[in-house]
Amino acid sequence: MKKVLIIVLFFTSVSVFSQDLKWYSDFSEAAKISKKTKKPILANFTGSDWCGWCKVLKREVFDTPEFKKWAKKHVVLLEVDFPRRTKIAPELKKQNYALQRAFGVRGYPTVWMFKVGDGEDPKKDITPLGKTGYVRGGAKAWIATIAKYLP
Repeated sequence: MKKVLIIVLFFTSVSVFSQDLKWYSDFSEAAKISKKTKKPILANFTGSDWCGWCKVLKREVFDTPEFKKWAKKHVVLLEVDFPRRTKIAPELKKQNYALQRAFGVRGYPTVWMFKVGDGEDPKKDITPLGKTGYVRGGAKAWIATIAKYLP
């Protein structure tokens, strides 16, 4: 009985912890949270279901407790996805291609950090802070690379 209880508590705590971190897909929603919290947006341009390096970045960095703790404190997360097999809504696809053009993204994964202004249309008031992609060395090395762009 004790083993079952421990296993249940472990999986409950893991699922509760992993639910604390939200990746937005809607730019407007992420911008609203960014303005409210005064945190920059960290946008992951990815091909989630086909890009090998994107999957490695997710596994080695984004899925780690170290990254989750850092991100929760410092940034609002936005996933800008370009899947090949998974269908996404036409308006989301349109938004993602517009963001790809705006940031000049040509390869995946590309991760941009940026601030949104206080104007009526946050898409027209973006201040890029810096970008990176996959960085060897796991979460600690990746965070050190992107953290230098924090305002």
